Amino acid sequence: MKLGFGLMRLPKLEDGSIDVEQVKVMADMFIEAGGTYFDTAFVYEGSEEAIRKALVERHPRNTYTLATKMNGWMAESREAALAQFATSLERTQAGYFDYYLLHSLRDSNIHLYEERGLWDFVIEQKKKGLIRNLGFSFHDTPDLLDQILREHPYVDFVQLQVNYADWENPAIASKGNLEVCKKHGKKVVVMEPVKGGLLADLPEDIVRGLKEYAPEASLPSWAIRFVASQEPVMIVLSGMSNIAQMADNLSYMKDFQPLNEKEMELIREVQRKLDTIDRIACTSCHYCEKGCPMNIPIAKINGAYNMYKLFGDLKAARSNYNVNIRLRNPASACLQCGQCESACPQHLPIIENLQLIARTFE
Repeated sequence: MKLGFGLMRLPKLEDGSIDVEQVKVMADMFIEAGGTYFDTAFVYEGSEEAIRKALVERHPRNTYTLATKMNGWMAESREAALAQFATSLERTQAGYFDYYLLHSLRDSNIHLYEERGLWDFVIEQKKKGLIRNLGFSFHDTPDLLDQILREHPYVDFVQLQVNYADWENPAIASKGNLEVCKKHGKKVVVMEPVKGGLLADLPEDIVRGLKEYAPEASLPSWAIRFVASQEPVMIVLSGMSNIAQMADNLSYMKDFQPLNEKEMELIREVQRKLDTIDRIACTSCHYCEKGCPMNIPIAKINGAYNMYKLFGDLKAARSNYNVNIRLRNPASACLQCGQCESACPQHLPIIENLQLIARTFE
């Protein structure tokens, strides 16, 4: 099955901890339907421990494949980066990783992976059998991707951000990066096929054609099937947050059918409409927030702004904004330190966007 279970947005309990019991049900559903690929990362808080409890301790090791990642640019040193591998093994108790990735490579950080010898380290772990397939996740241009694959031709796969909204977007280059991987003969794992949930909730006038063609089909199903229909995609990750999302994804991916030409044209129509709307291209990964000295809920308030631009309801969007800053700081509290922009995989002008959001809602 081409669907992968992304473990970045797992369900939470009221105290903010991961709802492991619900994750157990979701993991069981996934495996029963024929799914095998589970994707986590060292920096996904609580995720590696949760998947040990929900999956590793409850299912035979040969019934699933587990992927996790080393984040070389958030680590303070080479030693801290290397320690992530041992910690991930300890947290998951998986014994080995079927897929292991160097996390979120882009122009601003690739030198750290080189200078700290992280490529050599993961190659050595693969020789030891602790890594079965070696890859990296990537957020940058096709030219840089081509360079990395020429310098490291031994990688087995690449994880890319691909969705129909960013198909021709030069900042994300979904189509262009896929073409580079195809040229190098690399399989692709896709992240953010629903663009952080944005493509799951679009205005009626934008998706009218999709609804008329297939009234029962969910909006996420269109986004995920679009990506799964592309070559050389082997897995499409969906960051499922509850049992209902798991059931919906399995309903159309268990017996996956690629989009036909009529369905592709309907997606192209949605793309044309989205291109006319000025939105913030945030995927809600929250990397920008980890070091924010003012504790601004950047991803959530980006979402409030996008809600306003998509639906045109300023009152509702402002209410959403106020809810999200109730226990944290507003956009206007930004110190313009730039930490967020250095961490953003999408290369967004976050400081400028926060000023825009403040003018809109405050």
